[in-house]
Amino acid sequence: MNIQIDTMIYGGAGTAPLPDGTTIAVPFTLPGEHVTINGHNEVSAILEASPDRVPAPCPHFGPCGGCQYQHATYPAQTRIKQTILHKTLATTGLTNLPETVIHTAEPWGYRNRIRLRVAIVDGTLRIGYNRRGTYEMLPIVACPISAPLLLRAAEAVLAAAAATQTWDRKLNEIELFTNSDQSSLQITFFLRTEKAIDLKAFCTQLKFTIPELAGAGITIVGESGRKDQPGANWGAAGLQYRAAGRDYWVTRGNFFQVNRFLVDALIALVTADRTGTLAWDLYAGVGLFSRILTETFTTVVGVETIVGDLANVLKGSTHRAVGSTVLDFLRMAILQRERPDLIVMDPPRAGIGLEACELLGRIQAPQMVYVSCDPVTLARDLKAMVDSGYTIQQLHQVDLFPQTFHMETVVLLTRLP
Repeated sequence: MNIQIDTMIYGGAGTAPLPDGTTIAVPFTLPGEHVTINGHNEVSAILEASPDRVPAPCPHFGPCGGCQYQHATYPAQTRIKQTILHKTLATTGLTNLPETVIHTAEPWGYRNRIRLRVAIVDGTLRIGYNRRGTYEMLPIVACPISAPLLLRAAEAVLAAAAATQTWDRKLNEIELFTNSDQSSLQITFFLRTEKAIDLKAFCTQLKFTIPELAGAGITIVGESGRKDQPGANWGAAGLQYRAAGRDYWVTRGNFFQVNRFLVDALIALVTADRTGTLAWDLYAGVGLFSRILTETFTTVVGVETIVGDLANVLKGSTHRAVGSTVLDFLRMAILQRERPDLIVMDPPRAGIGLEACELLGRIQAPQMVYVSCDPVTLARDLKAMVDSGYTIQQLHQVDLFPQTFHMETVVLLTRLP
């Protein structure tokens, strides 16, 4: 079938209208392209290519499930994401929006964290990702969106594991995390069993080929519905991550923003020129925003289910880290009639949710900053907040995930007293 792509949708595919009035989604296409598709709705021939189409630099692009936009120029990628954001917001009636400001940086080598599968393939120990749309492992030799140190370290782990009689058959996955300048590295080894494993000896050997290695830990992979269990540790429990001119301690395995080139810009968007008496940082993580807000607010309250690294940031008599779900915290705040000057929210992909939006509408903070990694849940939550009296003052797209369909949005909401 020959079709013409007319628009892009969230998830990375292009769509085309069919004669019966339905639409079809085709991956790895671009607006305006004429293509031939096969019975699996995949491109078999490009009849007329978009001027924005470029050769993908990664040899695994297409079969790999990680990237969706390597076939597009980088300016085209950001335009596509902006269009998708506006269309998604419009589905809930949010059309009268401020101009979207786009923030970009180097679109390659940006990831400070990757998680790789490990398996013996054709008699050789290999690393890889999932094949697109499956749980089948795709062995890889390159990953141009990751910090160079990470793949170099992963290859060193393979070489060291292959030389043993235990690690090569017990490794299931590895997660590697580095700081912005690649001077320090943490590794988590996901093993099927810890029996006959000597982590200290293994890491001591790795240190010769990966001098950046600061610490490592083992996680035993749960089977038959069982949860993963922590195992042995070696070296430091985390690393120092420099961002916005400050040092953050990030414990191994804890969440930190993945783009090492745009963290400073994200922090500035959320915290710059914001002052007052009381600020809340909901879904605070390691305190990325809390740390800066303590310099301009008398009291900062950070909320996270596990407050480990956050508690180190919010020290002192006026600041506090609260171990709680956001919903439970907001319910209690309603009872106590607290009203902060600023609320910062950086939820997971599920968003804040309608109950939390309703509670925030009752609290009536004069300013809120919503950091979102999913436009669909963002649209739902913004509509609820606008209906409760808030106005969208600023709209920013921070492209933390180049070459992929994922997008980060920062929204400033205000309301009159």
